[in-house]
Amino acid sequence: MKTIVTEIVQEKLEQFLNQDVYIHIETTNGAYASHHNAKAYNAGVFMRNATIRYEQAKITGDESSYRIGLKTTNGWVYAEGIRQYEIDNQDRLLLAGHDQEGRLMVALQISATPFSN
Repeated sequence: MKTIVTEIVQEKLEQFLNQDVYIHIETTNGAYASHHNAKAYNAGVFMRNATIRYEQAKITGDESSYRIGLKTTNGWVYAEGIRQYEIDNQDRLLLAGHDQEGRLMVALQISATPFSN
């Protein structure tokens, strides 16, 4: 994955505007937190192939951490802590944030076609 370039990510987000897209969104600290600290509070989210249509998309933040927001007719979907991106050979936008040890902490992926299970 590459370090975020806001102009490239914003342009790609806008290519998916006003069409049905599939998203994968995931956050985790569970396995990492409890492994190092038995008193740590574990939390996580995993949703794959949810279909949404968004009318506005924004990337905000700086090189330490970006936030991606997708405005739907009923509210917002957002992911915070994003640091890397990739546009793969299937034209999907893959966004992620990893901790200092390279472990996944947050992922947001957007595709015109479903993700494999």
